[in-house]
Amino acid sequence: MRVAVVDVGTNSTRLLVADVGDDGSVTELERRTTITRLGQGVDRSGELAPEAMDRVFAALGAYRALIDERGAQRAIGVLTSAVRDAANGDEFAARVREDLGIDARTIAGEEEARLTFLGATCERDGNDDTPIVVIDIGGGSTEFIVGAAREATFHASTQAGVVRLTERHIADDPPRGAQLDAVGRDARRLFGDALPEDVRASVRAAVAVAGTPTSLGAIDQDLESYDSRQVHGHRLSLAACRRILGLLASLPEPERRRVRGLHPDRAPTIVAGAVMLIEALKAFDLDETEVSEHDILRGAALDAVLGAHPGDAPAPTS
Repeated sequence: MRVAVVDVGTNSTRLLVADVGDDGSVTELERRTTITRLGQGVDRSGELAPEAMDRVFAALGAYRALIDERGAQRAIGVLTSAVRDAANGDEFAARVREDLGIDARTIAGEEEARLTFLGATCERDGNDDTPIVVIDIGGGSTEFIVGAAREATFHASTQAGVVRLTERHIADDPPRGAQLDAVGRDARRLFGDALPEDVRASVRAAVAVAGTPTSLGAIDQDLESYDSRQVHGHRLSLAACRRILGLLASLPEPERRRVRGLHPDRAPTIVAGAVMLIEALKAFDLDETEVSEHDILRGAALDAVLGAHPGDAPAPTS
């Protein structure tokens, strides 16, 4: 079946159009990302801002045309942290369904974790019993999903995201050291509260998805332009994350926008994201992560067509 999935996140609005086979194979036909910052000000005001919603609807209008052009048989949308945290989130979701004909739903953190783990592990060896953590750093929340052999056994959704922590702690450009320390302290507290010690100790490897790790993976390889084929599967070390953070945090935003491998529109939040990825790896005492392009988009596509990928467990509980 040809399916289109739209992921409306706190920082970006993304599209995947793919053919999903009965055997769980996924052939990507279209993948787009637009930085829309829907979560602008939500942490402070509790509502989605009109100008932020306008940016998302502009992106979704263009995506709707691509969905129709590609002949998708089904179009679904997953709305995450910013929408579920906002007082006017239900109204926004209804507009997506009614105005654009996308079967959009606001998903809880538990469902976000399940779909992310499904997407991140769908091509891994189902017999590999190495305990892994999938780290999904979003704009408004960060998800941790722990499991092995494609079976998730634990998840935690934390109120730590690159937009949220940037707005809370970073006031200068480039940011002051004290502001970076504040981002790190907040992330450590939120991660520490959500992750039991025995779960952390059980993990042997990490897979990191979403814009922060993929951007750092591209910067680490000094890619002239972003190339998903080179980023997917890249091994990103903790030392490299620290080195890249030092570079990014030393530059004002106009210069960060010109860093090779970084999408210019990620420049406002990438510093907080780098701090958070470092803290996530430290929480599990890991010195590297695999970077993956396969995330909630792929998981939602599989789930929409197959219900679940063979070998995956139902939604885990924390």
